[in-house]
Amino acid sequence: MDVVEERFTELYRRHHDDVWRYVARRVIGSDVSDVVAEVFLVAWRRLADVPPASVLPWLYGVARLVLANEARGRQRWRELTLRVAAEPGRSVEDDHADEVISQRDVVTAFAQVSDADQEILRLVAWERLTPTEAAVVLGCTRATFAMRLMRARRRLRARLDVTADGTSQPSAETPSMNVGG
Repeated sequence: MDVVEERFTELYRRHHDDVWRYVARRVIGSDVSDVVAEVFLVAWRRLADVPPASVLPWLYGVARLVLANEARGRQRWRELTLRVAAEPGRSVEDDHADEVISQRDVVTAFAQVSDADQEILRLVAWERLTPTEAAVVLGCTRATFAMRLMRARRRLRARLDVTADGTSQPSAETPSMNVGG
Protein backbone atom coordinates (compact mmCIF):
# COMPACT_ATOMS: atom_id res chain seq x y z
CA MET A 1 0.00 0.00 0.00
CA ASP A 2 1.43 3.39 -0.93
CA VAL A 3 1.50 6.49 1.26
CA VAL A 4 -1.65 8.02 -0.26
CA GLU A 5 -3.68 4.86 0.29
CA GLU A 6 -2.38 4.57 3.84
CA ARG A 7 -3.31 8.18 4.60
CA PHE A 8 -6.81 7.71 3.21
CA THR A 9 -7.29 4.38 4.99
CA GLU A 10 -6.30 5.97 8.29
CA LEU A 11 -8.55 8.98 7.64
CA TYR A 12 -11.45 6.66 6.85
CA ARG A 13 -10.81 4.39 9.85
CA ARG A 14 -10.54 7.30 12.29
CA HIS A 15 -13.44 9.41 11.05
CA HIS A 16 -16.01 7.16 9.36
CA ASP A 17 -18.15 6.70 12.48
CA ASP A 18 -18.09 10.43 13.26
CA VAL A 19 -19.14 11.32 9.72
CA TRP A 20 -21.81 8.61 9.82
CA ARG A 21 -23.28 10.09 13.02
CA TYR A 22 -23.11 13.63 11.59
CA VAL A 23 -25.04 12.57 8.49
CA ALA A 24 -27.46 10.29 10.38
CA ARG A 25 -28.53 13.22 12.55
CA ARG A 26 -29.51 15.10 9.40
CA VAL A 27 -30.85 12.37 7.09
CA ILE A 28 -33.33 9.60 7.65
CA GLY A 29 -33.10 6.12 6.16
CA SER A 30 -30.88 4.52 3.59
CA ASP A 31 -29.66 7.85 2.23
CA VAL A 32 -27.13 7.99 5.09
CA SER A 33 -24.93 5.36 3.44
CA ASP A 34 -25.01 7.17 0.10
CA VAL A 35 -24.11 10.53 1.62
CA VAL A 36 -21.28 9.08 3.72
CA ALA A 37 -19.91 7.26 0.66
CA GLU A 38 -20.01 10.52 -1.31
CA VAL A 39 -18.16 12.35 1.49
CA PHE A 40 -15.35 9.83 1.48
CA LEU A 41 -15.24 9.80 -2.31
CA VAL A 42 -14.66 13.55 -2.21
CA ALA A 43 -12.02 13.02 0.48
CA TRP A 44 -10.25 10.46 -1.69
CA ARG A 45 -10.32 12.71 -4.73
CA ARG A 46 -9.16 15.76 -2.79
CA LEU A 47 -6.89 14.07 -0.28
CA ALA A 48 -4.15 16.62 -0.92
CA ASP A 49 -6.58 19.39 0.13
CA VAL A 50 -7.49 17.78 3.46
CA PRO A 51 -5.86 19.87 6.21
CA PRO A 52 -3.97 17.51 8.55
CA ALA A 53 -4.77 19.60 11.62
CA SER A 54 -8.54 19.67 11.05
CA VAL A 55 -9.55 16.55 9.14
CA LEU A 56 -12.88 15.99 10.88
CA PRO A 57 -14.16 19.58 10.46
CA TRP A 58 -13.14 19.41 6.80
CA LEU A 59 -15.09 16.15 6.40
CA TYR A 60 -18.10 17.74 8.13
CA GLY A 61 -17.88 20.63 5.68
CA VAL A 62 -17.89 18.21 2.76
CA ALA A 63 -20.84 16.36 4.32
CA ARG A 64 -22.72 19.64 4.68
CA LEU A 65 -22.17 20.41 0.99
CA VAL A 66 -23.19 16.90 -0.08
CA LEU A 67 -26.34 17.16 2.04
CA ALA A 68 -27.15 20.56 0.54
CA ASN A 69 -26.71 19.13 -2.94
CA GLU A 70 -29.01 16.22 -2.08
CA ALA A 71 -31.61 18.65 -0.72
CA ARG A 72 -31.48 20.72 -3.92
CA GLY A 73 -31.98 17.57 -5.97
CA ARG A 74 -34.98 16.53 -3.88
CA GLN A 75 -36.43 20.05 -4.19
CA ARG A 76 -36.02 20.01 -7.98
CA TRP A 77 -37.74 16.62 -8.05
CA ARG A 78 -40.67 17.94 -5.98
CA GLU A 79 -40.98 21.02 -8.20
CA LEU A 80 -40.97 18.88 -11.33
CA THR A 81 -43.59 16.57 -9.86
CA LEU A 82 -45.80 19.55 -9.01
CA ARG A 83 -45.37 21.05 -12.48
CA VAL A 84 -46.28 17.78 -14.15
CA ALA A 85 -49.26 17.29 -11.85
CA ALA A 86 -50.48 20.84 -12.58
CA GLU A 87 -50.46 20.34 -16.35
CA PRO A 88 -53.94 19.93 -17.76
CA GLY A 89 -54.69 16.42 -18.96
CA ARG A 90 -54.37 15.80 -22.67
CA SER A 91 -57.15 14.23 -24.62
CA VAL A 92 -56.68 11.39 -27.04
CA GLU A 93 -57.50 13.76 -29.89
CA ASP A 94 -54.42 15.93 -29.17
CA ASP A 95 -51.97 15.80 -32.03
CA HIS A 96 -48.43 15.36 -30.67
CA ALA A 97 -46.70 15.29 -34.04
CA ASP A 98 -45.38 18.85 -33.90
CA GLU A 99 -44.15 18.37 -30.34
CA VAL A 100 -42.39 15.12 -31.24
CA ILE A 101 -40.76 16.68 -34.30
CA SER A 102 -39.64 19.67 -32.23
CA GLN A 103 -38.13 17.44 -29.55
CA ARG A 104 -36.39 15.32 -32.17
CA ASP A 105 -34.93 18.46 -33.77
CA VAL A 106 -33.58 19.66 -30.40
CA VAL A 107 -32.05 16.25 -29.66
CA THR A 108 -30.45 16.13 -33.10
CA ALA A 109 -29.10 19.68 -32.87
CA PHE A 110 -27.82 19.08 -29.34
CA ALA A 111 -25.92 15.97 -30.46
CA GLN A 112 -24.20 18.05 -33.14
CA VAL A 113 -22.63 20.64 -30.85
CA SER A 114 -19.34 19.93 -29.12
CA ASP A 115 -19.07 18.01 -25.85
CA ALA A 116 -17.96 21.22 -24.15
CA ASP A 117 -21.04 23.09 -25.39
CA GLN A 118 -23.27 20.20 -24.33
CA GLU A 119 -21.84 20.29 -20.80
CA ILE A 120 -22.30 24.06 -20.54
CA LEU A 121 -25.91 23.79 -21.70
CA ARG A 122 -26.61 20.85 -19.37
CA LEU A 123 -25.31 22.76 -16.35
CA VAL A 124 -27.83 25.55 -16.83
CA ALA A 125 -30.74 23.62 -18.37
CA TRP A 126 -30.64 20.28 -16.59
CA GLU A 127 -28.80 21.04 -13.36
CA ARG A 128 -30.36 24.53 -13.11
CA LEU A 129 -27.12 26.08 -11.91
CA THR A 130 -26.59 29.81 -11.94
CA PRO A 131 -23.71 31.07 -14.07
CA THR A 132 -21.70 31.57 -10.88
CA GLU A 133 -22.31 27.98 -9.74
CA ALA A 134 -21.61 26.56 -13.20
CA ALA A 135 -18.36 28.56 -13.37
CA VAL A 136 -17.24 26.82 -10.16
CA VAL A 137 -18.02 23.44 -11.71
CA LEU A 138 -15.93 24.26 -14.78
CA GLY A 139 -13.19 26.00 -12.81
CA CYS A 140 -13.50 29.33 -14.60
CA THR A 141 -14.72 32.82 -13.81
CA ARG A 142 -18.37 33.78 -14.00
CA ALA A 143 -17.64 36.10 -16.92
CA THR A 144 -15.85 33.33 -18.82
CA PHE A 145 -18.74 30.96 -18.20
CA ALA A 146 -21.29 33.57 -19.31
CA MET A 147 -19.39 34.04 -22.58
CA ARG A 148 -19.13 30.27 -23.13
CA LEU A 149 -22.85 29.90 -22.41
CA MET A 150 -23.76 32.64 -24.87
CA ARG A 151 -21.63 31.01 -27.56
CA ALA A 152 -22.95 27.51 -26.82
CA ARG A 153 -26.54 28.76 -27.07
CA ARG A 154 -25.77 30.53 -30.34
CA ARG A 155 -24.20 27.37 -31.80
CA LEU A 156 -27.12 25.23 -30.64
CA ARG A 157 -29.61 27.70 -32.15
CA ALA A 158 -27.70 27.65 -35.42
CA ARG A 159 -27.72 23.83 -35.45
CA LEU A 160 -31.40 23.83 -34.58
CA ASP A 161 -32.10 26.16 -37.51
CA VAL A 162 -30.20 23.79 -39.81
CA THR A 163 -32.04 20.75 -38.42
CA ALA A 164 -35.47 22.40 -38.58
CA ASP A 165 -34.89 23.50 -42.19
CA GLY A 166 -34.02 19.95 -43.13
CA THR A 167 -30.80 21.06 -44.74
CA SER A 168 -27.53 19.41 -43.94
CA GLN A 169 -25.19 22.39 -44.32
CA PRO A 170 -24.27 24.25 -41.14
CA SER A 171 -24.57 28.00 -41.20
CA ALA A 172 -21.47 30.18 -41.51
CA GLU A 173 -21.84 30.96 -37.79
CA THR A 174 -21.19 27.35 -36.73
CA PRO A 175 -17.68 26.27 -37.63
CA SER A 176 -16.48 22.90 -36.37
CA MET A 177 -19.61 21.52 -34.75
CA ASN A 178 -18.59 17.90 -34.65
CA VAL A 179 -19.36 16.08 -31.42
CA GLY A 180 -15.70 15.41 -30.68
CA GLY A 181 -15.14 19.15 -30.46
